[in-house]
Amino acid sequence: MAVVVQSSEGWVLDACSLIDQGYSRCIRWRNGRKSQVKCRFKRRCFQILKSHYCVNASVAVEGGNTDTLQKVNKPSKKRKRKHSDLNQGEVDAQAFHEKIRSVILEGSKSLVDSARYLGYLTGATDTVTEPLPLQECSLAALCEMAKELPLVDEEEQEERTQSLAAEDGCTSHVDLFSRVTENRADEATVVTLMGEEYVIPPHTAFLLSDFTRIQPLVHYGTKFDLIVMDPPWENKSVKRSRRYSSLPSSQLKRLPIPQLASTNCLVVTWVTNRPSHLRFVRDELYPHWGIEVVAEWFWVKVTTSGQFVFPLDSPHKKPYEVLVLGRYRSSADTSISSLETPEVPVEDSRLIVSVPSALHSQKPSLSEVLKLYVGAEATCLELFARSLQPGWTSWGNEVLKFQNSSYFALTPADDPTDISKDGICTDKPAVTPASESPVESSPPLQRPTTEDS
Repeated sequence: MAVVVQSSEGWVLDACSLIDQGYSRCIRWRNGRKSQVKCRFKRRCFQILKSHYCVNASVAVEGGNTDTLQKVNKPSKKRKRKHSDLNQGEVDAQAFHEKIRSVILEGSKSLVDSARYLGYLTGATDTVTEPLPLQECSLAALCEMAKELPLVDEEEQEERTQSLAAEDGCTSHVDLFSRVTENRADEATVVTLMGEEYVIPPHTAFLLSDFTRIQPLVHYGTKFDLIVMDPPWENKSVKRSRRYSSLPSSQLKRLPIPQLASTNCLVVTWVTNRPSHLRFVRDELYPHWGIEVVAEWFWVKVTTSGQFVFPLDSPHKKPYEVLVLGRYRSSADTSISSLETPEVPVEDSRLIVSVPSALHSQKPSLSEVLKLYVGAEATCLELFARSLQPGWTSWGNEVLKFQNSSYFALTPADDPTDISKDGICTDKPAVTPASESPVESSPPLQRPTTEDS
């Protein structure tokens, strides 16, 4: 069950089960041969068994005294800084934390208690000893190399989109960098792209590029009812780790949101706990696009036993991140939303509680939560994506990162279908039997309803 708990405080999500929803049916292409496989995201990635800090006598989520939290292995020797030693950014962060502290503490306790009552977040989970998948990713570098290739003029380009694979599973024709690629099948597909295997969810569209090559997404012709973005915010830890290239906040204004958003489109932005980033989104970025802020939500990260992954009052890393939600209100926009239902008001200060991934920058899917506010048939887009979701369009210079087959457990299916006796795919396209229905979580891609402005 992907959504474990839903209440007035928010939700408890099983992030790994959310991913698996898109892979209930999966086929694999190798050397023109088609086989059916079982596909699950590796559980090891979500085995956060212990808090980064141990707790004296009580669990933080259960209302214990967070002042008694000590770092694992040895106590911290750092001197507690006085308020007068803090810079303005740290003072602002502390003030923001104090403002939301009770919401995080009380809401998390209620949600975790409800989840435990249902047998979730009890710590009773099998420990997986296999190492984490290798997280090196060369996609961003490939995007840089692709920038040397000439762009195809829109008028000269016969098709704005391309199918992921031919009938024989061949993907050699696929241009990932300058055209939107679609998996139009009713099942997930394991294919070889750029010499590596990737697992592509059903009814998915994606574009692998950076800012300089985002125009094919604009020319795709779809107005989206939901846009989620996780920008690569600038911060010291990112600079030190060099895990990915960060982006100055001011550059985000270049995103063509007004050309991508339908009327009343819900826009959701992941924001770090740095107050300057939060102010920028609320006071500059959203107004620049004609977006009205309607709510702030919080993603609360807990272990498999329901503890905060960091102490709630830690002066450094916090066990939560912020999401800013807004509605696109530009009066200049004349597009028609594909939503058939009236706009649903978005409640403020909701919590999303889940066990985080051990993989850097992998956020939980918000599809099940946000469909309450945009409808099940909404057209959905993720910007700066590092993975794909069934029924969604995704863009980013690492858009296939967590689709690499190394992150999945792939095993032969017990009862393969649509395969010839010798295991070779026939010349006829695969047809879904009438008795089988498409994947419930994967509605067909919504094609354009309006033209680009």
